[in-house]
Amino acid sequence: MAILRVLLPLQIAWAFSLAGAHDLLGSREARLLRALGLPARTPASPKSGPDPPPVPPLLWKLFGRGNRTEDPEPCWIEELRVPGNLVRVFRDQGAWMSPPEPDRWLCLQKRLYFNLSALGEGERLTLARLEIRFGRNLYGASSPGGPFELSLYRPSGLALRGLTAHPYSRRLLVGQSFAHLHKSFAFDLTEVAKEWRAPARNLGLLLEIAAPAATAEGPACAGIDSFLEASLLAVSLAPAPCRRGRQRRGLHHVPPAGGHVCKARRLYLSFGDVGWENWIIAPQGYMANYCVGECPFPLTEELNSTNHAILQTIVHSLDPDGTPQPCCVPVRLSPVSILYYDNDDNVVLRHYEDMVVDECGCR
Repeated sequence: MAILRVLLPLQIAWAFSLAGAHDLLGSREARLLRALGLPARTPASPKSGPDPPPVPPLLWKLFGRGNRTEDPEPCWIEELRVPGNLVRVFRDQGAWMSPPEPDRWLCLQKRLYFNLSALGEGERLTLARLEIRFGRNLYGASSPGGPFELSLYRPSGLALRGLTAHPYSRRLLVGQSFAHLHKSFAFDLTEVAKEWRAPARNLGLLLEIAAPAATAEGPACAGIDSFLEASLLAVSLAPAPCRRGRQRRGLHHVPPAGGHVCKARRLYLSFGDVGWENWIIAPQGYMANYCVGECPFPLTEELNSTNHAILQTIVHSLDPDGTPQPCCVPVRLSPVSILYYDNDDNVVLRHYEDMVVDECGCR
C-alpha cells in the first residue's frame, strides 16, 4: 500500500507532463501551420488512404521549376501566363444524373461541383481552368452517325435541388462538337469561379455529352460515363512578398559548421520529424540553414556588413557595456515550393518566399 501511495502520484504527474508536452507540440504545430498559411490538419491524413489522388504533370513541372531554377518573375506562373504563388487542383464532387426519358440521345449527364472554400479571403483568383479527361481506352472513339456534342451549363438553384434540368433553369456556358473523344478538354472558367466564392453562389455546373440520336444506344456512348474525370485547376495570388531579381539557390556556398565568425550554418528540416510526411508530397525536407556567429571589430567585407553595423562595432569597442555588437542575421534568402494534400484531398502547390538562408551578414 505504501508503494501505491508513492507510485500513484508519480503516474499522475507523468500523465499530466505527457499531456502538457502534447499540448505544447500541438500549439507549436498550429503556429507553424499559420505561419505557412496552411489550415489545421484533420486527424485522418489523405495519403493514408488506399488511393491518394495523383499529382498532375503540370504541378510536378511547376514544383521542379520553383525549387531548382532561377525565377526572374516571382509570383508568376510562366506556363499558364498568369500571376500566382498558389496552385490547387480541386476534385469534382458532383453526382451523376440519369438522363430523363425523352433525352435518349444523351450519353451522359453529370453535375460538376468544386469546393473553393479553401481559398483564403485575401487570395486573388487569377485563373480557374476546368479539365475534363477520358479514360485511355476511349481515346479516338468516334460516333458513326455524326460528331459528339459537349455542353456545359450553369444551372440555377432550382435545377440543383433534384428537379428536372429544364432549359429555362440553366444557361449554356460552353458548347463544343468533336468527331473523336480526345484525351482531355480544357475550358477557362475564371470569371465563373470568381462568382462561386460569394456565399451561396457556388451552384456548380451541368455537363452533358450527346451522340446523334440514331447511335446514342450503340457503342458510341458505351463506357463514357465510367471513364470520365473532371477537375478544376485554380491559380491564386496569396498575400506574400514577391521579390524580383532572386538569385538561383545554391550559388552561395554554405560552409560547414565551425569557427566563431558570422556565417550560414547547415540545417536540414525534415517534414517527417514534425509528423507531416503523410500529407506533404514533396519535398520530404529541405536545407533551411541558419545564421550564427560573432561580428567582431573591425568588420570585413566578407561579413556583409552595413555602414551602421561598422559604426556600431566601433562604438562597441569603445563602450562594450553600453553598446552591443551587431547581430548575425540572414541577408539573402531563397524560396521553396511545397506540394501537399489539403484536408479535402486536393493537390496543392504553394510557393513560399524566404525559406532558405543562403547568406548571412552583420546588421
